[in-house]
Amino acid sequence: MYDTHAPTSRRSFLAAAGGSATLGLAGCLGGGGGELDELTVAHMPIYPDLQWYVMEGEGYFSEIDAEVTGQEFTDGPAIVQAFGGGDIDVAMFGVVPAMIVIDRDIPARVTAANIREPMGVMAEESFHEAFEAEGGDAFATWAEENERPFRFGTFPQGSVPDVLLRYWLRETGVDPAANENVEIIEINGASAVWQAIANDEIDGTSIMEPVPTIAREEGSSVTMLRTAAEILPGQPAAVTLMSDAVRDSPLAAQFLEQHVRATDFIGENPDATAGHVESGIGMPADRARSALDSPLSNFVTDPRAISEATPVFSEFAANNGQIDERLSNEEIFDFEAYDSL
Repeated sequence: MYDTHAPTSRRSFLAAAGGSATLGLAGCLGGGGGELDELTVAHMPIYPDLQWYVMEGEGYFSEIDAEVTGQEFTDGPAIVQAFGGGDIDVAMFGVVPAMIVIDRDIPARVTAANIREPMGVMAEESFHEAFEAEGGDAFATWAEENERPFRFGTFPQGSVPDVLLRYWLRETGVDPAANENVEIIEINGASAVWQAIANDEIDGTSIMEPVPTIAREEGSSVTMLRTAAEILPGQPAAVTLMSDAVRDSPLAAQFLEQHVRATDFIGENPDATAGHVESGIGMPADRARSALDSPLSNFVTDPRAISEATPVFSEFAANNGQIDERLSNEEIFDFEAYDSL
């Protein structure tokens, strides 16, 4: 049921030489030395994992003293399963599934953020004025005028976009589980969210790029109501999770050095970065370039950039039953790997 991953392109110098990467056991031990000589990195074809595509496309993996193999997954639960099975050494995915890995006593910690505050709550423009005037009561006004609840559509419950949406609703005095004027529809995938917007199937969403850029350029009436920076400063999203075996080796710092290079590259070379978005994620380069100018495009590496807001997500994950109990930042993060740089 979770066989949704596939190998992707490998270290650039190997590709240029016509070589192929080895798809063996994760963290294969080399030549009796007891050192890792392979890294298997899980990632997803999503905007918040952009550092992966830059590192891959710019050949940064050649600076790492191990064979780097990428495996692309379509969802977080599949990565959780692969990590638990020992098939993955490093995972670039959502902070909530990273917590699930840790909660299952799998030896791993978050060593880097990939992005902060990448989500936004979007809503029909006709709703904006009422919300600014009435706050959470605007949903009752909407339901009365439209004879149905306000329909949000976002990723499944417990996902990062879903948690941000529920947190924002809670802060506005709305309990979506008990308020008949608000409905949250689960949708899998950013492209499916955009299609739901385009087909007038939903009235709003909590989502990351490139959906807001697509909606704006397509002239959609669903526009940005609140950014994550306005809702929850430092909001976490995609992170880099490393197994303890990697964290205890020189490869942790080497990988993070290239992660920092990729983060810097994104900020300094947006045109070239747009090309990596196109080749890696499939978003047209011109639209990707526009998305890079979005207030949601806050690529970072330092895990402390998201640590203050992470407990909010840990609380939601515990309340949703995704983890047994709320995890502390000490249980989630390894700051030393980044600090060692």
